[in-house]
Amino acid sequence: MKNNRKAEVWPTMVTPFKDDLSIDYEALEKLVDWYIERGVSGLFAVCQSSEMHQLSLRERVELSSAVMKFAAGRVPVISSGHISDSPEDQIEEIKAIADTGVDAVILVSNLLAEESESDLVWKERMETVLSSISNDIRLGLYECPYPYKRLISDDLLKWIVSTERFYYLKDTCCDIDVIKDRSKIAAGSNLKLYNANAATLLGSLQTGYSGYCGIMTNFHPELYVKLCDTWFEDTEKGKNLQNLIGLASVVEYQYYPVNAKYLLQLEGLGFSLKSRKQDYLGFTGSMKMEIEQMREVTKSCKS
Repeated sequence: MKNNRKAEVWPTMVTPFKDDLSIDYEALEKLVDWYIERGVSGLFAVCQSSEMHQLSLRERVELSSAVMKFAAGRVPVISSGHISDSPEDQIEEIKAIADTGVDAVILVSNLLAEESESDLVWKERMETVLSSISNDIRLGLYECPYPYKRLISDDLLKWIVSTERFYYLKDTCCDIDVIKDRSKIAAGSNLKLYNANAATLLGSLQTGYSGYCGIMTNFHPELYVKLCDTWFEDTEKGKNLQNLIGLASVVEYQYYPVNAKYLLQLEGLGFSLKSRKQDYLGFTGSMKMEIEQMREVTKSCKS
């Protein structure tokens, strides 16, 4: 009988830069192929991992278009690039990214209201955005942690589901109880939920989440594909794999995204360590050894 319980893996793509900090499209093409060869379900082209807050709108549009070109229909592509403060600028960004032909434009939850402002303010501003863009634009939401993390409340999530405009939520709550509640709210709707937190991934799949969309796909996407493909078949193997990826995910807190670029450099993708977000010289020799050792440990679990 055909298995219908497989989940999806969506890398949050990093951006390769040349020495002059312009985008390295040759390395980007290799990166797209690297993800796809490892069985990912789709690509999140412009996001915080991509250093989107350090890219101009033109660069965000060009980056989205390039990933679409390099993916060549092999997997769907979604993109954010939604970073402005004013509603007018946000609407311009959404339309510009949508015009690249991506499969969905992902809105950032913390831009619709200040940290001190209520959910009512958030909803009113989202309604303004929705009324200003075409119904044909498929939308998603991303609980981006920068400049602050704004988690979507249960009441807002119910409203989001009711609009039937949203198809994707990149969930960064990192709380299995919240995950269980969200899964119940979204059940049977257009909205698919994707966990960004490695430690709670298996638990979220068991509640009905659609997969993983997070930082660690830049280190070993195969392990996430393996877990998402087989989590329901062998409980013990699933737990063991979850233990490994949960432990490995602590490198998120090390020196990201430079550490991911180092791993991709080791993979032969022609990456430099240059970043607009961090000084790559802060990536120490000890940090490099930690990435090398993690890579060796996880190699044995990929087959």
